[in-house]
Amino acid sequence: MKKSKGCREQRQLSIYVHIPFCLQKCHYCDFLSFRVSEDEKKQYLMKLQDEIVFFACKYKGEIVTTIFFGGGTPTILKEEELNDLLLTVKESFTVAEDAEITIEANPGTISRQKLKCLRSAGFNRISIGLQSAQDKELIELGRVHTYAEFMEGFRAAREAGFDNINIDLMSALPGQTMESYGETLTSVLALRPEHISAYSLIIEEGTLFWGRYGDTTLHTEGYPLLPSEDEERLMYQRTEDMLSKAGYERYEISNYARKGKECRHNSRYWQRKNYIGLGLGSSSCYDNVRWKNTDKMTLYLTGSPEQYQMEKTCLTREEQIEETLFLGLRLMEGVCLEEFLEKFGKNIHEMYPDVIDKYVSNGCLVIKDGRLKLSKLGIDVSNLVMSEFLF
Repeated sequence: MKKSKGCREQRQLSIYVHIPFCLQKCHYCDFLSFRVSEDEKKQYLMKLQDEIVFFACKYKGEIVTTIFFGGGTPTILKEEELNDLLLTVKESFTVAEDAEITIEANPGTISRQKLKCLRSAGFNRISIGLQSAQDKELIELGRVHTYAEFMEGFRAAREAGFDNINIDLMSALPGQTMESYGETLTSVLALRPEHISAYSLIIEEGTLFWGRYGDTTLHTEGYPLLPSEDEERLMYQRTEDMLSKAGYERYEISNYARKGKECRHNSRYWQRKNYIGLGLGSSSCYDNVRWKNTDKMTLYLTGSPEQYQMEKTCLTREEQIEETLFLGLRLMEGVCLEEFLEKFGKNIHEMYPDVIDKYVSNGCLVIKDGRLKLSKLGIDVSNLVMSEFLF
């Protein structure tokens, strides 16, 4: 494994590794994920190894500070398969000694033995998809696990030595009530994970839920109702209230962490740092050039890394500005006014005088300590506010 103690002189890079396989498609999921045969899986992993080596040669001067195995369900793979992939990354790239190395996990695909092996291999952060502590709600979501199985997996992760665990939660679920959501929050907080990601359900086109709830003209009798907009808003507020009281700091619109346990990998996305995505359908952004890998399995298995890259775009100055504001305002620390001026040669107020005056005066935006950020009121209408910064 190549290592580096100092990161000052070398450029930093993040790596995302996509494992698109899962046991079954959740009813709300629009991610690139599917069931696969054992033969296809083996072919995919071989091609993924090749892609890792290809990019390592291309970015020799970079130091990797975060690695994230996402999906799909990465833990659907055998521990030796995951360990081999991580070893290839470590041997091919220069990886910082203190690199954050995350793996996403589904409670239905982890065991004590697998978790011990993953921790020994170098994974030091795990993100477990719970979504709800109510078995009835998990069934409605199409999850492949029960709450008891999640608990078993969480305890096993602790026993394996994971001291940086994220738990994914969802609100505004079919049949969910304020009471049941409150119980989920209480149950999760009792476990004292280092990080909690809490999202509201979005009904995405192409999902099973879209057929049930996406078109309001459809007849949905027999299916649990979605919470009302008022209930959804109350769940949103309860999340912040309960997590804040329990010592979690909200550092991004949907993410909470104990001090020092913010997800370094995802933060690099929001800060527009360089990252490369490896695997089917993964996305990359390097020096203001964005591209996406093919989502066609046949091409991935028969092509080369050069052929995978689709939709390659060199971002214009205007697009860079939009992304800086749209992503930066997701963070509670907001956008640094001085850094913006240095990067783009104009201050934010000069570029968006009417927008900033409007939202500062109505209390949605705040300028404080040299940063432009959303207020608590602004967070509640964040999509509206951030859309105003699009050219």
